[in-house]
Amino acid sequence: MIDPPAEIRRLVFLGTPQESVPFLEALVAGGFDVALAVTRPDKRRGRREAPTPSPVKAAAHELGIPVSSDVDDALAADADLGVVVAFGQIIKPHVLNRLAMVNVHFSLLPRWRGAAPVERAILAGDHTTGVCLMEVAEGLDTGRVYRRFELPVAADITAAALQAELVDIAVPMLVGALNEGLGVPEPQRGEPVYAAKITRDELRLDWGQYAESLHRQVRVGGAWTTWRGKTVKIWSAHPVEGTQPPGELNGALVGTGQGLLKLVEVQAEGKSRQPVEDWLRGARPNPGDRLGS
Repeated sequence: MIDPPAEIRRLVFLGTPQESVPFLEALVAGGFDVALAVTRPDKRRGRREAPTPSPVKAAAHELGIPVSSDVDDALAADADLGVVVAFGQIIKPHVLNRLAMVNVHFSLLPRWRGAAPVERAILAGDHTTGVCLMEVAEGLDTGRVYRRFELPVAADITAAALQAELVDIAVPMLVGALNEGLGVPEPQRGEPVYAAKITRDELRLDWGQYAESLHRQVRVGGAWTTWRGKTVKIWSAHPVEGTQPPGELNGALVGTGQGLLKLVEVQAEGKSRQPVEDWLRGARPNPGDRLGS
């Protein structure tokens, strides 16, 4: 692993999803020479569909930037630095030994190292999160930190909205750091906590849990339950005071282990999202009917 040079102008960008695109666009707009974008190979969504490029590949083509899916190609770009934003792959040591890299990570390291820091912060009920600009080192998000910004987590914010807020903060932070000079990074301090990818089972709503806990699952996105043997996703809800048996449906109100969860937007299996009132008209629940059964 090597240190970045004092002056940084020529870059390789490594990223994949839509959240990476504003960083790539800002670097180009800021006058940096992005010599190469590295992203995942084109992905086929259905057996008969044509392969789809990643959002970063599509954006790079619009910007006239060459694209590769092989990280080793970064070594031939004669770049000062690699910039990594949600790339989704571990950078191997032989690359880091020849090209310094920084990574934008959406947590306050060392808390929530790994794939799903924003979602894990919400599930855990964290009141504060943030974003770090860190060096890429061997290991999972273990590098020293160049810049750090803290952000309060609103009680009702979704993971998607929180991610968007963090991107809005991190884009100018990255561009400013590269223009000003990265300086000397500081080691991470504290006990590491890991943010494994969220599984579908973790998003299944257990109506015996407290309404506040269930609300966090809904805020992550993709929370689900069952109704008469079919899946129903809960896209929007909020906790309210009250008592009724766990899972029991009384209008838009669902009983939990403590408090009630008021449903706002749902999605029945095979259907589009809809207001809960529209779903209830079709579902026609009987008194005492329960979700999750």
